[in-house]
Amino acid sequence: MSSEQPHGVVFPLTEGDRRSTTATGRAVLAAALRTVDPVGALSVEQETAWRSGYLVHFRRAVEAGLGAREDALAVARDGLAALHERMRVRVDGDEVRLGDWSRTSPVTGDEVRGTGDPERELTLPFHGERLRGDDVRRRVDAWVADGVAEPTLAEAVGAVLANPDWLRLEGRTVAVLGAGAEMGPLPALLRWGARAAALDLDRPAIWDRVLPMAREGAGTVVHAGVDLLADVPAVADWLAEQPGSLVVGNYVYADGATNVRVAVAVDELSRRLLEARDDVALAFLATPTDVFAVPGDAVAESTRRYDGRSSRATWLGRPLRTVSGGRLLRRQYVPGTDPGVNDSLVPQQGPNYALAKRLQRWRATVAREAGRTVSLNVAPPTRTRSVVKNRALAAAYAGAHRFGVEVFEPATANVLMAALLVHDLHTDGGPRHPQTWQDEAYAAVHGGLWRTPYAPRSALGLAAVLGYGAARG
Repeated sequence: MSSEQPHGVVFPLTEGDRRSTTATGRAVLAAALRTVDPVGALSVEQETAWRSGYLVHFRRAVEAGLGAREDALAVARDGLAALHERMRVRVDGDEVRLGDWSRTSPVTGDEVRGTGDPERELTLPFHGERLRGDDVRRRVDAWVADGVAEPTLAEAVGAVLANPDWLRLEGRTVAVLGAGAEMGPLPALLRWGARAAALDLDRPAIWDRVLPMAREGAGTVVHAGVDLLADVPAVADWLAEQPGSLVVGNYVYADGATNVRVAVAVDELSRRLLEARDDVALAFLATPTDVFAVPGDAVAESTRRYDGRSSRATWLGRPLRTVSGGRLLRRQYVPGTDPGVNDSLVPQQGPNYALAKRLQRWRATVAREAGRTVSLNVAPPTRTRSVVKNRALAAAYAGAHRFGVEVFEPATANVLMAALLVHDLHTDGGPRHPQTWQDEAYAAVHGGLWRTPYAPRSALGLAAVLGYGAARG
């Protein structure tokens, strides 16, 4: 909660002229649940400790959509509508609704043509090597065998390996929102010779990294420094004029409440572009630290791993569960459930992070149902700057391998996710499934969180303790 008056997209004012992220988040999630799960909506509204109690409600918003595809769609539509109805735009001291946001100063972009030769095959950086061909296939097969990724990853990556001409994304412009993001696809796209519209804040530190990469690459970049919190109407006009079919890739991130504000800004930008053009595709990276429905074979593998623990692990786990009241090293799923529900929400990331990422999944669900091409892929836990600066998360990631979770290096995760984007754009968003959760689970690279024997939060603290020394190093 804050009394300051930020610019651009803002949380609405509440009683006492304060902007409450808690009141907004709670109201939006209650609205998302109301049609499908009115009891859950009431529970959200009555939650008095939102910053610590939000976890169960975000889980419930996934569970509410498991009954039928229409239920998941209702949650997504109602959540989006509630957020857009409440959020405001502050311009010159006045506040307007998102839909009433009028044109801002025009965006002008500069073009850079790369001088390099395009890479004509998919190669994957991994532990200091560059894998290609069958080595990439073997690496993917190893991740699948280790429970780090869903088996369908092999199908998606295999299709890209078999069609190297896909990499250039001929006839498209990929708008990379958050051009400097570590997990964004821009470096790979430029090596492959694609055309990108790169947008990020007008900060020298960002463009000092991006522009040399553009010059050395094999693609074409039109770029502009913009503030998405304040410039959405002008950015929408600029992107609407880009040649070829348009891909709107959302890779933005900010800390705290600003993350929700910028996520809403990007969502409003996406909404306007979807209305303006009929050839717009959307791209997102879903965080693995969220709640997902998972297939029955993931539940079965997790169950086998739990039941097959070593005698030492069993002996150590029993007193830990006892003294923690059952909170530590809990079994992840009820055996035999299909689908299971993986709850990897991390309390330290907070309700604003959860809402910003859930907003993206809601938009993906609604756009896919409307027949648009959507690329939404679960990205692996990755040692990005935003993660390692959080000491608790950095320590947990350092100790995660002890619980069957693999944390990726940014270079590997970046290329792998870019390859999945290429796959999705050439396959109309990938296979369509009867249920929304199955669309999200396709080719998911969750790092092992879905198939580890323990409920992730029940092992998070121990992973942090075990990894603390490594994280400090």
